[in-house]
Amino acid sequence: MLRTAGILGWIVVLALAGMAPVQRLGAAPMSEAAVTSAPFGKTPAGVAVRIYTMRNGSGMEARILDYGGTIVSLTAPDRSGHYGDVVLGFDSLDGYLKANNPYFGALIGRYGNRIARGRFALGGVTYELATNNGPNTLHGGKVGFDKVVWKVTKSGVYDTPQLELSYLSHDGEEGYPGNLQVTALYTLTRDNTLRLDYTAVTDKATPVNLTQHSYFNLRGHGDILAHVLQIPASRFTPVDGTLIPTGELRPVDGTPFDFRQPTPIGARIDKTDEQLTNGKGYDHNWVLDKPVGKLGVVATVYEPETGRVLEVSSTEPGLQFYSGNFLDGSNAGKRGVAYARRSGLALEPQHFPDSPNHANFPTVILKPGETYRHTIVYKFSAR
Repeated sequence: MLRTAGILGWIVVLALAGMAPVQRLGAAPMSEAAVTSAPFGKTPAGVAVRIYTMRNGSGMEARILDYGGTIVSLTAPDRSGHYGDVVLGFDSLDGYLKANNPYFGALIGRYGNRIARGRFALGGVTYELATNNGPNTLHGGKVGFDKVVWKVTKSGVYDTPQLELSYLSHDGEEGYPGNLQVTALYTLTRDNTLRLDYTAVTDKATPVNLTQHSYFNLRGHGDILAHVLQIPASRFTPVDGTLIPTGELRPVDGTPFDFRQPTPIGARIDKTDEQLTNGKGYDHNWVLDKPVGKLGVVATVYEPETGRVLEVSSTEPGLQFYSGNFLDGSNAGKRGVAYARRSGLALEPQHFPDSPNHANFPTVILKPGETYRHTIVYKFSAR
């Protein structure tokens, strides 16, 4: 049941322009927290889609679709207190339905990232998956969790704004075994933090690797090369020409992949390096130094012009950093602005790519009687 609180003096400051310059309409006033919803079109099958707007009491706003659990927009304050949209996306459902939508804001599953040749063995059985990225499976297959309408099981203000979605992925969907029941809880806190809590249970052993695929641009326009990134990871997983891990856990020392100290993304992105060539920039998994399963900071991003800071925390052992190398201007985003190469960066907390085929990687197999849990926290501030 949707519950909304009264809104006192609310001024909408969401910058619908996406990559256009952020609208500076002044600092958002204090207001009561609220959750509202509105129609957002229909799928080709005629299923109605709704958009849910979550507002905290500080002026931050998150807009989320029940289609793919997609984060359509997310506002954050700059150093002057002005709120602007900091994620890439579309103004209408049509953009998210297009075949060339690069997973803007999507909830990714059943398996985030790639599985080599769309194949893995489990319990003596070889499973064949749908391949949708050259010879490999990417982000769950041809119809992953980002391309289905989720059931809204909770929405409203429960001390703080929350939206809960659920989805039953049937046995055999996209080739994966087991009926997988998934829940995704979005919570917007007063201190400008968006928290995602994923849980899942299954009736048959199956790989599970859920993540979130928002593309961030903390400036609100232009490229992300001046964004300053820090990743607390002393190793990464090198990949082959199809972006499948080789199995090596390679030290970042002396490589363009060392982000243990804050470093502008553009500082080394075009250096001569086999791994940068394979990914056309950064499109790799970092092996985090924190303990597996413990919630901890996995990345910090600072944008010098606006002063915006994004701190990402997660319980997972890995982080995929993608520097938007394959964006090519073919996607007309919010207000028709074309998203050019490297106009957004994705930070995807996850298990390692192709883990079902690498015994030395942390396991991704969920068994009956167990509960999969993954927490992602996006905390915004300014300096």
